[in-house]
Amino acid sequence: MAKRDYDLILLGATGFTGQLVAEYLARQYGVGGDLRWAIAGRNAQKLEQVRAQILADNDESLDIVVADSNDRESLNTMAARATAICTTVGPYALYGTPLVEACIEAGTHYCDLTGEVQWIQRNIADFQTRAEKAGARIVHTCGFDSIPSDLGTLFVQNAMFDATGAPGDRVCARVGKNSGAVSGGTVASMLNVMEEASRDPGLRKAIGDPYALYPTETPRGHDKPDQTGVKYDADFHQWTCPFVMAAINARVVRRSNALLGLPWGEDFRYSESLLCKSRGAALRTTAVMGAGMGAMAFTPTRALLSRFLPDPGEGPDKATREKGFFEMFFHAENADGHRQVKVTGDMDPGYGSTSKMLGEAAVCLALDSLDSPGGITTPAAAMGTVLIDRLTKNAGLTFEIVSGA
Repeated sequence: MAKRDYDLILLGATGFTGQLVAEYLARQYGVGGDLRWAIAGRNAQKLEQVRAQILADNDESLDIVVADSNDRESLNTMAARATAICTTVGPYALYGTPLVEACIEAGTHYCDLTGEVQWIQRNIADFQTRAEKAGARIVHTCGFDSIPSDLGTLFVQNAMFDATGAPGDRVCARVGKNSGAVSGGTVASMLNVMEEASRDPGLRKAIGDPYALYPTETPRGHDKPDQTGVKYDADFHQWTCPFVMAAINARVVRRSNALLGLPWGEDFRYSESLLCKSRGAALRTTAVMGAGMGAMAFTPTRALLSRFLPDPGEGPDKATREKGFFEMFFHAENADGHRQVKVTGDMDPGYGSTSKMLGEAAVCLALDSLDSPGGITTPAAAMGTVLIDRLTKNAGLTFEIVSGA
């Protein structure tokens, strides 16, 4: 790729999460340094306010790029100026497709925070071949959904190879203690998914497919749908209940296995759920989550819920974000042994840790020498251990083996 004006452009920098990503990039990589980056959005005046806040007393300059998700020409121009584009403008199913296409046409790498299975599925169908030919890595799900799940699975499977010479036949991911608010962007995306699914029975079926994001040419395994009720987990000796983000995370992990060439086996199995203190706690959490998802499924209650849930661009204050954290556990096993891995984040998963994960994914795409091909890909398949190294060095994440035999 010929040298471009910027290594990285961040689109959506005036939004809540976008501003957090911009602040992280400025704090971690500086302005006017080795990373040549700019902030972008549709409102130049608001971008100038964000720039002033980021720079404070810094004498360096930070460029502004004006681009609008509804203005294809501006997206084409922006995409051609950067090695990688990072966007926080969602719901992505409503606003993201023109930018994905612009990046593919320019041969520009791309990352976002979407958790919208139906949109990723459409992008695979519409753009996979074009992205491969262009060498453009289009990497969705670069936040709490699905980096910890995707890279945690890669990490524990690498540990299994090191210990036993073979991968785990199955990986059980379990969400442990965590503290933080659901992001307004995530809520908006979930509401949009429910809105689309309510109109399209075929889409509801596709979203429920464990292999919804699998390449069509890859033989499917026999994995089961996501957990729907309360179960006792003998590996962790705790009760579990469904985890709402498993709907996207599990499908991303399975796609990673396929894109990497099935190193974990054709019949690799993955499950993800939430650890609970007791059976009663698991039942209560399942009931609350079921009621919430049920309310989202119907138009009148969905509209009512949207009035009380956080809007895109809203989020907790700095103190709340910094008090947050998350932990996930990954159990892999085969006939010769097992390994358990713990992945942690030092800020709330929905905002603080997510903004750092997205920022590092963007820098990885922009600067690092990666040997992965272009396509509609995943964090593990596109960036793998290179991104794990960045996250542990810079972003407050940890990946560690906690047990094995």
